[in-house]
This record gives sequence, C-alpha cells and structure tokens, in this order.
Amino acid sequence: MSQAPDQILLLGMMGAGKTTVGLALATRLGWPFLDNDALVRTLTGREPAEIDASDGPAALHDAEAAALRAALERRGPAVIAVAGAIVDRADAASMTATAHTVWLRAKPETLRARIGSGVGRRADATDLAWLAAHAVAREPAYRALADHVVDVDRISVHEIVRRIVDGAGLGASAG
Repeated sequence: MSQAPDQILLLGMMGAGKTTVGLALATRLGWPFLDNDALVRTLTGREPAEIDASDGPAALHDAEAAALRAALERRGPAVIAVAGAIVDRADAASMTATAHTVWLRAKPETLRARIGSGVGRRADATDLAWLAAHAVAREPAYRALADHVVDVDRISVHEIVRRIVDGAGLGASAG
C-alpha cells in the first residue's frame, strides 16, 4: 500500500472481536469507530435480531449492506466493524475496495467461547457446528477481500491492534 489508509474495515465471523478490537483500534488511532449493528439501528430504527426474526436473513443482510455503504460514504477516517455476512454478497468486493480490510480470523471454538449465551445474536449463534460450517464456507471470501489477516485466537487485543496498525502502514503515525 503506497499511502496509509483513512478507513479500516474489520471483517470476521461473529465472536471474532470486531467490536472489541475496533474500539481499541479507534482509540489508538484517534479515529471514530463505526459498528455495523449500531448503524443498522440508526438506519432502520430496529435491532438487527428483530429484522432477522421478523423479515428474514435477506432483509437483515440488505440492512447490513446499507449500513456499510453509509459508513464508507462518510468523510474522514474511521474504523468500521463489518457484519460477518457481508462477504456472502456479490457486491462485497466493490464495497470494501477503497478501505484497508483486515480479516480477524478465529477458530470456531474461539468464536463459540466468545459468543457466550448468544443473547442478542442469531438463534444458532451458539451452535459450534453452524459456526464451523460458516467459517469454512466464508473463508475464501474473507481471504479474497482482506488486505491482511490477523489470527486472534491466542493474542491480546493490544497485540491485534499493533498488528493491524503495522499492517496498514500506520505505525509511525499511531500513538
């Protein structure tokens, strides 16, 4: 990358740490943090889980894509946590092309442990088999979209942030 990015997208399955890492990264860089779920709430006035339950996954995924587009269209730097299912969309590459995209890769067992009881998440969020199947199915798309990959299973949030900052070429400018 010839110049440092002004937007960093965090991709990964639910439980990969997009929100936790995103908040820490945004603090480190002094940038705003934009969370997909919060943007969906702002744009629709509804909780993502409510959209999924009442209108179905396709409607939720459309709302998530609209939220990502809104985040990318705003001016100035930002760290953006992207919905995990964005990679299932045909237009994912065009939506992520202008930002530095990081795949927070985690093993299904790590995802399951981080999800906990699954409150506020999709109904099958706590099913290890579902997580494993979706992680495998989405792996080629995550790999294709990511500018770099950070394996998050056994490292601290601080170390994940350091690796993202270094990988994005922001090391000298980040405090």
